[in-house]
Amino acid sequence: MKITSLAENTSACGMPVEHGLSLYIETNGRKLLFDSGQSDLFAQNAKRLGVDLNTVELMVLSHGHYDHGGGIQIFLAVNGHAPVYLNRHAFEPHFRGDGTYNGLDTALMDEPRLRFTEGVTRLDEHLTLYDAEALEPIREWGSFGLTAELDGVIVPDDFRHEQYLMIEENGKKVLISGCSHKGIMNIMNRFAPDVLVGGFHFFKLPLDDKLTQYARELDAYDTDYYTCHCTGEEQFRFMKQTMRRLSYLSTGQTIEI
Repeated sequence: MKITSLAENTSACGMPVEHGLSLYIETNGRKLLFDSGQSDLFAQNAKRLGVDLNTVELMVLSHGHYDHGGGIQIFLAVNGHAPVYLNRHAFEPHFRGDGTYNGLDTALMDEPRLRFTEGVTRLDEHLTLYDAEALEPIREWGSFGLTAELDGVIVPDDFRHEQYLMIEENGKKVLISGCSHKGIMNIMNRFAPDVLVGGFHFFKLPLDDKLTQYARELDAYDTDYYTCHCTGEEQFRFMKQTMRRLSYLSTGQTIEI
């Protein structure tokens, strides 16, 4: 399995970056796109890296925020056949703490290649999507100040629009998570994969004993972590002191699992 970061907040090789996430995945003879960043940068970087997006067989959207789904329209334009799998709540209005819109372009709602998911969605014998309802919270994680509009009322976002991609290859379970808004501890408690790729949403957390404790809890799993995007660069370096199997996946990098 090969996973290439097409768009992420950082780059170790001088490629253009943005606040967002897009991963190109080759697994079990299939080619996938996981998230599309906030703009067309993922497509530009795909060209720079020699990745032909028209060969992608399907796209998965992790959740309904602009920095993960802002490039969907671009993907649909450059790829004329792949379906896009997203949670049925993904187009609900989402906002930042200051009230600015943080969601998807609702003009795409009727696009015929969208496939709305709920619960557990088996894509093939190696690929499974799980929505956030699959989690039994062992720790309340909060909304980070993010909100959603439900039935005309602004409420704290419960991230019901989040989903996770489990890939099984060569006896390994690899979980791909966009931002882990429902809590990385809750996700690990549910899935305990061999490998986890994605953000931890720790970028606003202080570098203190609580973050050290989180790092110790994550390190107790027999899991290789490739984190990115919303984990935070300072938080990554801080946790790296405690976690033995923590790496960072930045724009332009490819990992082989």
